[in-house]
Amino acid sequence: MDELRPIKDNESLQHDFQAYLRLERGLSENTLLGYSVDVAHLLDFLTERGLTPATATDSDLHELIQEIHATGVAARTVARLTAGIRSFFRFLSLEGYIKKNPSELLESPRLEQKLPDVLSVEEIDAMVAAIPLEKDESVRNHAIIETLYGSGLRVSELAGLRIPLVNLEESMLIVEGKGGKERMVPMSPRSVQLIELYLPQRAQLDIKRDSSDILFLNRRGRALSRVMIFYIIRDLAAAAGITKRVSPHTLRHSFATHLLEGGANLRAIQEMLGHESIATTEIYLHLDRGSLRQQLLLHHPHYANKL
Repeated sequence: MDELRPIKDNESLQHDFQAYLRLERGLSENTLLGYSVDVAHLLDFLTERGLTPATATDSDLHELIQEIHATGVAARTVARLTAGIRSFFRFLSLEGYIKKNPSELLESPRLEQKLPDVLSVEEIDAMVAAIPLEKDESVRNHAIIETLYGSGLRVSELAGLRIPLVNLEESMLIVEGKGGKERMVPMSPRSVQLIELYLPQRAQLDIKRDSSDILFLNRRGRALSRVMIFYIIRDLAAAAGITKRVSPHTLRHSFATHLLEGGANLRAIQEMLGHESIATTEIYLHLDRGSLRQQLLLHHPHYANKL
């Protein structure tokens, strides 16, 4: 029988765990930091009770989760803590520090799925109508709305959109998404027209060298920040009399929801949104249950001929 590796001191163990997360799991720095904080909580909890990760049981871990939950922290925080603990014990098992993984039966709290508001087509048209035509940036702002809603971009993707990657002739964008991954996204005819109108106006700006190929610029010739784009969208929604909480992500969410309601394939929507997992895209299946029932009645062979 293989002997277990001796448990190092907590500091060394945390250092090795971070290296495992970064190099083998490829997690983001934010997730890595969160998991590191969670494991620090775990190790403090075990030390106070004279335990080590090798002697901890599933009962000990459930007690920790219950203690954290009793403090009133959000369910999402408890879920992350649970995920961090599971990942830590998986690491210990893989590295031969423990024989039995006590976190296997640890369950995350059920999270409520909070979805952003969806704008109707009429509300999006009202935002466009609220753009002050006398302002120099009116065409730019209209193009921003049409590109967010017409292609479903994240605000960071829109802010970093580069002219060489915008093919107006083919009506396609190459988007640099999360993790530096690129994807091709179709453009709406309206966004193509508006960008064509905006480019001559953009050429009149005093464009700074570090923003020379960025598509959407502020009046000083620099790339628009994500915060500035948020303000543009928020202010236009308010001017249109929309009381929902509206952000650039609302337009992305509306893009996906309207496509799905119009009959688009979920896999195609996944590709356009740049979701790694289809499970992420499936949140858009929240649409009207009556619409889903109508699809069943229209297309299921048992019902279709009886309508």
